[in-house]
Amino acid sequence: MIIAVTGAFGFIGSNIIKELNNKGFKDIIAVDNLSNGSKIKNLTDCEILDYVDKEDFLKEIINGEYDNQIDYIIHQGACSATTVLDGKYMMKNNYEYSSTLLEFAQKNEIPMLYASSASVYGASAIFIEKREFEAPLNVYGYSKFLFDQMVRRYFENGLTAPIVGLRYFNVYGARESHKERMASVVLHNFNQFQATGSVKLFEGCQGYANGGQVRDFISIEDVVKVNMFFFENHLNDKEEISGIFNCGTGNARSYNDLSLATINACRQKDGLDKLSLEQAVHDGIIQYISFPADLSGKYQCYTQADINGLRESGYKETFLSLEDGVTRYVDVLSK
Repeated sequence: MIIAVTGAFGFIGSNIIKELNNKGFKDIIAVDNLSNGSKIKNLTDCEILDYVDKEDFLKEIINGEYDNQIDYIIHQGACSATTVLDGKYMMKNNYEYSSTLLEFAQKNEIPMLYASSASVYGASAIFIEKREFEAPLNVYGYSKFLFDQMVRRYFENGLTAPIVGLRYFNVYGARESHKERMASVVLHNFNQFQATGSVKLFEGCQGYANGGQVRDFISIEDVVKVNMFFFENHLNDKEEISGIFNCGTGNARSYNDLSLATINACRQKDGLDKLSLEQAVHDGIIQYISFPADLSGKYQCYTQADINGLRESGYKETFLSLEDGVTRYVDVLSK
């Protein structure tokens, strides 16, 4: 079985490949842009069949070189930097590339699992997979939103093979260090705490207190499990589920909670007692910095996945709590 994984050396893509290996799948075409060569470390402990540059892969797809050569597509590749303002680049990289893959998959009757994003909801207070709740705040969110609309048209017109889109909420975990500024707050806080003994969070905005903005934080471990649920469903020809589903825990927590969990996981490793938020702020271990001007009006202060659709698809697994997920990640980072 030949599986093509785009964004293969990235955060989520590399974790998916590691789990595919664990399940015995090694005939994997790893598609990515390795201009950032540091990403190679994400796959040095993984087995793949071949590496193909993302632009070469697209050309070969268009030229028909992969017709009847691929059995499954896991499309994780995208520019995920929400601060990028170059709409032409973003739409070409995210929307047009994805559209070509989708057309190829349907033409060749290949199941496709792809990465959408919670950014499609923008400032909405309701996070249900319906058009009326979608209004992205930046061009990254719009690129994901527009592709979701194309997928919905395929749903309406009839599919030749199943398609599943997963709207990732705030993912944290192993193999994300190459993301730099776009890495999770857990990684930033861990590095800050190790270097200085303190962490920095944004001051309050849009009515939220300092560090009080809330997001649905989900461990990469759970994200991989959700992906594997749909992959195995398609592989076993069960109901061949198709749809766009939220991929979050359904439980929003504050950045204060996230940072405190990181700090206390680090302290626990050093044999120190856990701190309360009040103690951490009083002692200067949690500090607040001005809200970045370039994020003004483009920042989601609240996200919480409605996971009813995911549950109705048959996914029954319990998600890691924030504290457990962060502690497990800190264990990885401390090795």
